[in-house]
Amino acid sequence: MPALPVAFEVGTFIVLGLILLFDLLLVVKRPHEPSMKEAGLWVAFYVGLALVFAALMFVFTGPEYGGQFVAGWITEYSLSIDNLFVFIIIMARFSVPRKYQQEVLMVGIIIALVLRGIFIALGAAVIENFSWIFFIFGAFLLYTAYKQATDGGEDEADAGDNKLIAKLRSVLPMSDSYDGNKIRTVVDGKKVFTPMLIVFVTIGLTDLLFAVDSIPAIFGLTQSAFIVFTANIFALMGLRQLYFLLGGLMTRLIYLKHALSVILAFIGIKLILHAMHVNELPFINGGEHIEWAPEIPTFVSLAVIVATIVVAVIASLIRSRVTGTATDETTNEATHGASDAPAVDDGLAEAADEAEVQGPRR
Repeated sequence: MPALPVAFEVGTFIVLGLILLFDLLLVVKRPHEPSMKEAGLWVAFYVGLALVFAALMFVFTGPEYGGQFVAGWITEYSLSIDNLFVFIIIMARFSVPRKYQQEVLMVGIIIALVLRGIFIALGAAVIENFSWIFFIFGAFLLYTAYKQATDGGEDEADAGDNKLIAKLRSVLPMSDSYDGNKIRTVVDGKKVFTPMLIVFVTIGLTDLLFAVDSIPAIFGLTQSAFIVFTANIFALMGLRQLYFLLGGLMTRLIYLKHALSVILAFIGIKLILHAMHVNELPFINGGEHIEWAPEIPTFVSLAVIVATIVVAVIASLIRSRVTGTATDETTNEATHGASDAPAVDDGLAEAADEAEVQGPRR
């Protein structure tokens, strides 16, 4: 990628950092459930910000790398929307008060940024020194695509339960109810943890699993660590507002996971073709590059990604309207299951003691 002005790179991270800091302070100082209008304005702001940055990338780096950013951002944004299904279930299963769900989501976003930053740094270093890693990335994405396409939804049902959570509940003094947004509280004169700690741990674990999937996917579209990191930041920004905006609509996007499986499979194939093109493994073609392996252009990747998502969304909405898939009961359970009642469902604690570790949708 052409060398970007240092001021542009530094300025990008300073501006994004300040926006995230402002967003975090806003949540901490004024915890509330945003209205549809408020959530919609914030989502529009973050999407607009990403498009402005994409335009700057086109100006400074040209259409190739500008296109890589757009493709990477759309892919990561789509995966993030899919991940919201899991967040909705976590909130409902742990009865997180609606007033404090924004803070939980914001903490989850920060954890995701840190984890993805680590994965990006490691991935960039490995790619620079070991081109054969593209074979592994490609095979992993193909496997992930298969799991995504054949997933029957059992993982979502157990997204909030795992052995680590059960262990935490058994070794740490834990209250049965929330105390606002506090992690620790006082019960009968003793300091104990609140269920908010369990919620944060669960969000962190799912963030870790999401990063394992999403980072190889975007490295299949670009090898620029700057593009990978900025695309991930823009994909995660505004995610908490999107949670409230799309809470009801998400139950209607029944074909989204199938679209994501197609996208992941496409990127996996692209990675394997790229690995063949830059091959250095002695047991494959004598260590020589496989010249007939085509390189898929960025504009083709972008077209496939956008077309797949558009078709999936339209098909989902049509199917939902015809069959009435998203019933009021389903929507209420998904988006309002985490009521303002402070107590945690007793059945959840019992389920957490018995459940196995489960991954996210992918």
